[in-house]
Amino acid sequence: MANTKEIQKRMKSIKDTMKITSAMYMISSSKLRTAKKKLEEAEPYFFTLQSVIARLLRHIPEVHSIFFEQNTSIPEEEKRRGFIVITADKGLAGAYNHNAIKKTHELLKKGKNNKVFAVGEAGRQFFLKENLEVDKHFMYTVQKPTLHRARVLEDYVLDLYQNNELDEVYIVYTRMENAFSMITETKRLLPMKQEDFVVKQIPADTYQEEIRLAAPAEYIMDRVITSYVNGFIYGALVESYCSEQNSRMMAMESATASAKDMLFTLKKEYNQLRQAAITQEITEVIGGAKAKKRKQKK
Repeated sequence: MANTKEIQKRMKSIKDTMKITSAMYMISSSKLRTAKKKLEEAEPYFFTLQSVIARLLRHIPEVHSIFFEQNTSIPEEEKRRGFIVITADKGLAGAYNHNAIKKTHELLKKGKNNKVFAVGEAGRQFFLKENLEVDKHFMYTVQKPTLHRARVLEDYVLDLYQNNELDEVYIVYTRMENAFSMITETKRLLPMKQEDFVVKQIPADTYQEEIRLAAPAEYIMDRVITSYVNGFIYGALVESYCSEQNSRMMAMESATASAKDMLFTLKKEYNQLRQAAITQEITEVIGGAKAKKRKQKK
């Protein structure tokens, strides 16, 4: 059994750890509020782009775009796929990184011609250790997601797709469903499906507006889609950042609660040892006093 000095040392170490976990909880809480505000501000822009694409397809369903071309001549196992995987730059966020990496591993089994675009240091280091093809020019952190950074990622991936170096592009990110549930999702960015934008059933009395195009329909569609992809990547970055901070808050809250339980147990053990030591001292004093009294009588 540990002595009182060892228990006091352990209690001090746990208290110091609690200060760190509590501070990390407060930092993540502040970052989460900021990220949520960014997401709320970006959502109207993203949904507007979706409606613009739907309007164009509704009026000009025959419009041609490389971003809608479905190449069915290539077997599934031979398609060249690119995966944008969003993880954190560090750990201490529960199962956040693990879930994103696990989902990516499942997708990589579809074929052998895969390329990973790792956003976040935790995922990048893991995939490199697994000897997977990680694009070394695609080295981005996930701290403070911005539209500019999303634009850089979008330009890089679209260049590969338009130059016929990739057949499909996917993004793996984490969406925060609520304060207690984070879901790792996969979205195929390219090529897109027209049916995902077109409303299947329109009521007969719905007003069908007329539109006038100041440029060729293909040109407008390509520009809108590139902005849509940029908006989706930005939304995924912010969603993942929110999920990361929320996961870290939950992990730090759980760690702080566990530390409190450990402190309670150690305090109880410390008090028992201290009480036993005091009782032993009292017993020794009483025993010494009795022995001295017996000696005086003799």
